[in-house]
Amino acid sequence: MTTESAFTVIRPGILATFQDLGRRDGERQGVPSGGAADQLSAAVANILVGNPRDAALLEVLAGGLSLRAEAPLLVAVTGALATIKVDGRPVRQGEAVHLDAGAVLDVGRATAGMRCYMAINGELDVPRFMGSAAPEARMGFPQNLSAGQQVKVHSGYHGMTHPFDQPLFRLPVPRPDLSPRVWTVHIVEGPEAHAVEGIHELLAGSEYAVGPNSNHVGLRLAGPVRHPEGLGEIVSHGVPVGAFEIPHGDELIVLGRYRTLTAGYPIVAFAATSDLPLLGQAEPGRRLAFRWISREQSVERLRVQEGELRVLEQRSKTALESLGVPIDATVA
Repeated sequence: MTTESAFTVIRPGILATFQDLGRRDGERQGVPSGGAADQLSAAVANILVGNPRDAALLEVLAGGLSLRAEAPLLVAVTGALATIKVDGRPVRQGEAVHLDAGAVLDVGRATAGMRCYMAINGELDVPRFMGSAAPEARMGFPQNLSAGQQVKVHSGYHGMTHPFDQPLFRLPVPRPDLSPRVWTVHIVEGPEAHAVEGIHELLAGSEYAVGPNSNHVGLRLAGPVRHPEGLGEIVSHGVPVGAFEIPHGDELIVLGRYRTLTAGYPIVAFAATSDLPLLGQAEPGRRLAFRWISREQSVERLRVQEGELRVLEQRSKTALESLGVPIDATVA
């Protein structure tokens, strides 16, 4: 039976927002899909607590979130590397964790990556815009959490006895690799690559730094750039998430989920879809390197990633059901 639970935000950190995987049909009406910058980590957090992948959850910029459970909750934190504590005791990231009523969960400052995701078993009672909890600040829908805010949760979870030093279960959790000093992003050729002499060698042989003015619209990368020749004016056209644009200045722009939907800049590459979560975690100062792959290889990498998520869904469902945890009906 579904009951009403809640948690109270003690400290929202630098910026905590409600989030999900984005609007499904908004782009037809000129509104970016938005959604979690690291879609993989957001989906994994929801799977770990028995929710559908696209359920509403919390996105925390650089950590620093603190909240108090007002009733028993089952939570999971994924994404950027950070120390997670419950009542001052460390718990593992990327696993389901039980909170007693009154327990305080703290997400420490991120040490690698940019965004943490916290999912809670059940449905968050939060506003929607065009069917999604994803923020759209440009249209007056910021979705920011604030200190003292109480958030209702519709859940059938009633708690359990669980020692914090023992995980509920351990599962094969797919996650972006945030450990290297330089992150490698796989890319495929874009429509204007032919107009930039030596662009393949340039991108494959250089490192780029994420600039401080990067945001959810796109990453601005400092590094060597070459401009196209002989293209003339480019008619404004639609652009997907992960497009590499060369603007008039000496920088690269990699478009994010809150990009504008059309542009007239040359596009020389696209990030492989399987690597978009890594770009969503790229903080200012992060060094990036690029490796060209074919479209077929890009599709295969995405197929493997999707297979890993499906395995996690099945194993998480089995584990949670064995513990009597309610599972959303839409989980496979």
